This record gives sequence, structure tokens and C-alpha cells, in this order.
Amino acid sequence: MKNGRLPLKRRAYSGFLMGLIGLSAAIAVGLIVGLIGYVFYRGLGHISWEFLSTARSALRGTIGILPNILFTLFLIITTLAIVLPIGIGAAIYLNEYATSRRLVRIIEFATETLAGIPSIIYALVGVLLFIQGLGLRVSILAGALTLSILSLPTIVRTTQEALRTVPVSYREGAFALGATKWYMIRTIILPSSLDGIVTGVILAVGRMVGESAALLFTAGTGYFLVTNYFEALHASGGTLSVMLFVYATEHGNFDVSFAIASILIFIVLLLNFGVKLVKRKLRRI
Repeated sequence: MKNGRLPLKRRAYSGFLMGLIGLSAAIAVGLIVGLIGYVFYRGLGHISWEFLSTARSALRGTIGILPNILFTLFLIITTLAIVLPIGIGAAIYLNEYATSRRLVRIIEFATETLAGIPSIIYALVGVLLFIQGLGLRVSILAGALTLSILSLPTIVRTTQEALRTVPVSYREGAFALGATKWYMIRTIILPSSLDGIVTGVILAVGRMVGESAALLFTAGTGYFLVTNYFEALHASGGTLSVMLFVYATEHGNFDVSFAIASILIFIVLLLNFGVKLVKRKLRRI
């Protein structure tokens, strides 16, 4: 190094690597933007108010996805109602109460393994366990139970990581003031890690919205309008992602498939922006 500058060969090598990294980033961004742009180009022109607010009718020859939007909403609500208490409770136990580190490592290994299992395996488990074993028919409830198993590892791991970000001094200070462990967790640990927990929940919802394989065999492909939540739980209902697959493969209607794909991408983008907005809001509290 002369006069505080690197040799020419090292500067050239560093410039080459920086250029290669920049090229890789540009290719990745270009592929993502190109894919989203192509889907929007093919799908946005086929989205209308009638398409969003009506049900499919074979007699009139019209196509609407309102039942599928409602089924997707009902499925997410039911899945979150099942998985959040279990997932967050399990994470709190593993991080705050478990004394056996070996047990914690085994459970963490199991959750990481479950997170990597293909969703079609969860579909088979859902059919065997909930439909054949418990006697539930193909319905939103069976699909929600299947998605709960699929989403549980994500909720547990993200909640654990969020709890670990809370400084140990918070816990020590609470105990020094005479707080019980549960009071400390409820009033200090959970509020301090809320942004990370919310981020994990929104990411899990994003996977629920885009899931199709696990729901095709458990929730079904129904498209009849059911507005009552409790009736919908026992009805066969196709979510947006499932109906995208059905319209593309069984009906060969790619215009409708691209329209549904555009809606799904828009929902995912909203969820991503929602994550950033919620994190900013929570950091100001």
C-alpha cells in the first residue's frame, strides 16, 4: 500500500467483485420486477368490480371470486385463532421456562425440520388426520387445521427470536423490583418483542394466502357464496390460490388465473408494506 492506496491489482480485483455483486443484484431485481410486471400486464385488465363482488354463475356464464375472497379471509382468521395461542405459548415456554437445554434444542430442531417439509406432505397429513381420522369433511375447518400445523414452526421460531432480542437487564430489573415471572413476561417481555412477533405473524399470513397444495385436498374448491362464518367452516371453499390453480389447469382460463395472481401479488405487497409500517409504529411506542 502506497500513499494510503491499495495496489492497482487489488483495486481492480475489488472493482471486479463489486461489479459482479451489482450485476447479480440487478439480475435478481430485474427478474422480480419483470415477473410482477408481466402478471399485472396479463391480469389487471380482467379485474372489474363485478369480478370482485359476485359469485361464479354457470347459468349466466359469469365469473366472480367474492366467495373465494371470503373463504380466504375465513381461513386466515380460523388458522390464526388456532396457531397463535399455541405458537406464542410454546415460544414463551422454550425461551423463558424450559430448564432442559437439550429439550429446547430437540424442539428447535423439530420446528426447523417441519418448516422445510413440502406443503403437499401437510396435505396428506391433513387428509389422514382431520378428514379421515376426526371425520371432518373437506372444509374450511379442515384446511385451517392443516394450515395451523404448517404455520406453527414459523410462529414459534419468529417469536423465539423476538423474545431473545429483549435484553437480560429487563428481566433482572423486573425481578429486582419483586415482579413475578409471568407478570414480567406479560408486561415487559411481550411488549418489548411485539414488533418481531407481529412481523412473524404477517409473514405466516403471507404464506397462508399463497398456499394451495395443502388446501386443495383439505379445504376443497367450492365457489358457492357463504357469508356466515360458522356455516363456511363446514363448507368446501376454494381460496384464491387454489382457484388460480383450478382455473389454469382444469378450465384453461388463463385470463382469470392471471387476474387472481395479480390480486394475490397485490395482497402480498400490502402485507410487506404492512410489516414495515407496523414495525415503525411499534418502535415509536
